[in-house]
Amino acid sequence: MSNFMLGGLAVVVIIALLVILVLNRVIKTLERLLLQKQGVVIEEEPVVEGESAAAKFRRLSKNKKLVFFVTVLLIIFFGSWGWKVMWNTGVHQGYQPTQPIKYSHQLHAGTLKIDCQYCHFGAYKSKNASIPPLNVCMNCHNYVQATEKYNGEISPEIMKIYKALDYDPQSKKYGDNPKPIQWVRIHNLPDFAYFNHSQHVSVGGLQCQQCHGPIQTMAEVYQASPLTMRWCVECHRTKDVNYKGNAYYDKIIAVHDQVKKGEKVTPAALGGLECGKCHY
Repeated sequence: MSNFMLGGLAVVVIIALLVILVLNRVIKTLERLLLQKQGVVIEEEPVVEGESAAAKFRRLSKNKKLVFFVTVLLIIFFGSWGWKVMWNTGVHQGYQPTQPIKYSHQLHAGTLKIDCQYCHFGAYKSKNASIPPLNVCMNCHNYVQATEKYNGEISPEIMKIYKALDYDPQSKKYGDNPKPIQWVRIHNLPDFAYFNHSQHVSVGGLQCQQCHGPIQTMAEVYQASPLTMRWCVECHRTKDVNYKGNAYYDKIIAVHDQVKKGEKVTPAALGGLECGKCHY
């Protein structure tokens, strides 16, 4: 349920309330005119000056139509709110934790145009994209130290890399007490959901931005996509499969040709002998 739908529902409820109030006033006026026509004396309700809020509330609570409408309104509101909360349970879109090092994808992937897979080298060949070890950072920062903005001093963020590696930038030597950087994971999937990066990057030919959003513009990374089952299924329903010249689909196409010829198709022909089918 989108915010637009909730806003529309609120407008409908407000209009309905106004209509009920107007109709209630019209009905009372017509009843008074009918009773006056029949000669019935109508006693006016005394106006109490300085009536307390509690007294006003008790008087309004006797109006059955108003009580019924407020009850229905509360049921609709809390029902919609509860549905939205439950539907978004476990969805962390927009999650942006503070990392131990302020690594800017906007600078590295955007301005410097470093390929994503230079750091996340597991994306094209394994299930996980992998977090780059600090030695990958040192391929550049062994020489690039960003001293211009810091009055000749090395950038404090680069110094965090040196400190973690127990590296002396003056002597260019490593010590014996390195410590890993405790990065905070941003994109999480449920334990029962299997996702393989290589299947999507190498076989499917997807760009990183299709799942991770405009990563090249993020000074600080956040989760751009909801990563829900519905979001994944929608992509699988609409995405074109490019099987031409793609060796991954050669076996599937061959089996498809066998089916068209009426030949026998065994599980082995569909990859049923692969170890990973059972020993995953």
